[in-house]
Amino acid sequence: MESVQAIKQRFGIIGNDPKLNRAIEKAIQVAPTDISVLVTGESGVGKESIPKIIHQLSHRKHGKYIAVNCGAIPEGTIDSELFGHEKGAFTGATQTRSGYFEVADGGTIFLDEVGELPLTTQVRLLRVLENGEFIKVGSSKVQKTNVRIVAATNVNMFEAIKKEKFREDLYYRLSTVEINIPPLRERKEDIHLLFRKFASDFALKYKMPTVKLTDDAIDLLQKYRWNGNIRQLRNVAEQASVLEHNRTLNAQALQHYLPSGGSNLPAVISTTKSESDFSSEREILYKVLFDMKSDLNDLKKLTMELMKNGNVKDIQKDHEGLISKIYGNASADENDISDIEDLEVLSIPEKTHEPIDIPEPPMDKYHFAEEIDEEETLSLQDKELELIKKSLERHQGKRKLAAAELGISERTLYRKIKQYDL
Repeated sequence: MESVQAIKQRFGIIGNDPKLNRAIEKAIQVAPTDISVLVTGESGVGKESIPKIIHQLSHRKHGKYIAVNCGAIPEGTIDSELFGHEKGAFTGATQTRSGYFEVADGGTIFLDEVGELPLTTQVRLLRVLENGEFIKVGSSKVQKTNVRIVAATNVNMFEAIKKEKFREDLYYRLSTVEINIPPLRERKEDIHLLFRKFASDFALKYKMPTVKLTDDAIDLLQKYRWNGNIRQLRNVAEQASVLEHNRTLNAQALQHYLPSGGSNLPAVISTTKSESDFSSEREILYKVLFDMKSDLNDLKKLTMELMKNGNVKDIQKDHEGLISKIYGNASADENDISDIEDLEVLSIPEKTHEPIDIPEPPMDKYHFAEEIDEEETLSLQDKELELIKKSLERHQGKRKLAAAELGISERTLYRKIKQYDL
């Protein structure tokens, strides 16, 4: 069995942190077996090195090694990519295709960002882990495969399980052995070593002198939070190597390459509070919708009373609170009810003695004590048109007087005249 130091040299791993060494030790120990491994850690910590170590130290090292970024494959095609498909299985499937599990038979598959897999794909993956079986998309034939699965994620799996975004049984099958890679901020002694390695590589690549750091710059480097971990450190080293004329950087010069969001203070994010906020917003939305429904029912009742009784003054007085709530605090005067004109319903003044029968609305929607003649077949629109014509004739076409008699505003009457092309 190779030593940790030999493995680090072989795979180009920089650092002497005890947590990093322990992760490599676990990878060396599980490599000869076929048990599934789950590599956890933040984005950018270098999780992709562990599956390579496991594959190269296993009896599968002569088989295929396939790395799949599950988060980069669209949900609609992930099943086809992993398990293959038959010709004609879906639009665009012009020929049969072998998936990664078929191609990598006898080798190792590394499923990066496994926490992003859709639930339907998780069910298929669970079957592969349990008995090595899978079915191509569009096929009914069960196929066997002999692959070693190593998965990695930067997602909090227990939170994902709690939110039903990841299957609990799949998690326990994947994490037979779990290897955690520590974030860069917990490997303070390794930060300068990594920076020197990156600076040396970029100096060779761009054919320029190597960038070096002063003591205060090293101190700043170690205190920085490094939310992007090794990937972010590598980018900073590359920027400094290319842009700096002075090849020795002090803290002030280095600060220009460090985003202000990387304070060394820990960032506390409460997912529970976020969920509570969403719950509160839902409750507020439900209350608003309930109030709107209640107001709509009141408005229907008011409209029906206007159509049946026609006594605008009494109705305004009885429903003053509702009218004020819906249309504002302004009250209608005796001759103009423009505040409620948007009801689009003609009220009948007391001096109009022509009876109007209105079909009764469904009782499951409106609850009125009065019964309306069910045999009346004329529509409300016809009656409305008839009343407007008679009122205009009675007042020789004077809209203001006709509107007052009909109990509507002159503007509403004008709109009705245009509507009926009078």
